[in-house]
Amino acid sequence: MFRNRYVRTVVISRVLLQLGIWIRNFAILLYVTDLTNNDPQAVSWISVAEYAPIFVFAIIGGTFADRWRPKRTMVWCDVLSSLSAVVVLVALMFGPWYSVLLGTLISAVFSQFSQPSAMKLFKQHVPGEELQGVMAMFQTMVAVFMVIGPMIGTIIYQNYGIEVSLILTAVMFLTSGLVLSRLPRDEVATVGKGIRGSFRQELAEGFRYVYANAALRTLVMTFAVSGVAAGLIQPLMLFVAIDNLGQDKTFLQWLLMVNGAAMLVGGGIIMSAAKKLQPQVLLAAGLLISALGTIMMGWSTNILLTMTAQVINGFFYPWIHVGIQTMIMRNTDTTFIGRVGGAVTPVFMGMMVISMSFAGYLMNQLNLMTVFSVSGVLFLAGAFILLPVLPTKGSKSADLT
Repeated sequence: MFRNRYVRTVVISRVLLQLGIWIRNFAILLYVTDLTNNDPQAVSWISVAEYAPIFVFAIIGGTFADRWRPKRTMVWCDVLSSLSAVVVLVALMFGPWYSVLLGTLISAVFSQFSQPSAMKLFKQHVPGEELQGVMAMFQTMVAVFMVIGPMIGTIIYQNYGIEVSLILTAVMFLTSGLVLSRLPRDEVATVGKGIRGSFRQELAEGFRYVYANAALRTLVMTFAVSGVAAGLIQPLMLFVAIDNLGQDKTFLQWLLMVNGAAMLVGGGIIMSAAKKLQPQVLLAAGLLISALGTIMMGWSTNILLTMTAQVINGFFYPWIHVGIQTMIMRNTDTTFIGRVGGAVTPVFMGMMVISMSFAGYLMNQLNLMTVFSVSGVLFLAGAFILLPVLPTKGSKSADLT
């Protein structure tokens, strides 16, 4: 896979982006908790700032990704994300503390144009039989940064503060854009191929394409339920460390590192067995086990048991991610990659943002254990929704259209 110039270049770019994202995210998290005295609602809004733009702009970004040149789109998105970090740094010096959330929000907007462009490049330049392996490799890379990212972000913030963290974020994003600029020029003949109408017509065609595809329709329903489940617990991991385990907020980095180490192992196994496993099976199994791990996480007041739950969730997370991405890639024509991603992703993100916005409120009204239990049940429901597209005895293809 690394012999492929496109895969190799995008991997280097994503390494730099992951460094910038983790430095920024942990700096913002620790900065906000310092100023608000660990307010659950304030922490929830950090997540909303990160994910809400994905819900709003994924549809638009995916449609434009099918029209625009993928290399040029990715380079400009990284450059503009870098500039946004600088703007936020200036705003923070003269404005209120929540100015720091603006950088996360703007960067998330640009990612909705960059991400589908990267998928389009892979669809064009990576052989079909290698796509699942490439997705697994990228998930493994994310797992590596789940291990080292929290530590790097915490060390930089605690030693140098929010200003240096934002400067480093800007440098990482800009360097990523420079790396991507070394890709071959976009093939003009293939840009916008199959695009015939106005933006509104193209957008509608994307939704019709998803609706006409059995696998993608089922994936949308699974996304909706799983999005609610993920949104309920994502902002509350900090309080697993503080309330359930009685630790300082910096203990969150160790929970995330354990989770990331397990993701690394799980991603490595998926990479080695990617061609043998059907994506809908990976997704269903990942959701089932995540339901168990999530409930364990909410109820555990023991560090070892909580770490075990993190290992379970981390190991099977790559199964979910690779299953989703491969189902989309295998069941979508190249000319619809951006629009399908733009139609499917907002379902997950929309439900996730909605549940994130009241996760802190639910925790205050109920308790951490109840919220995590509800999330686990929803993950379980998502797995059962996939039953119609799971392979039956004697079935030969993983692609359902």
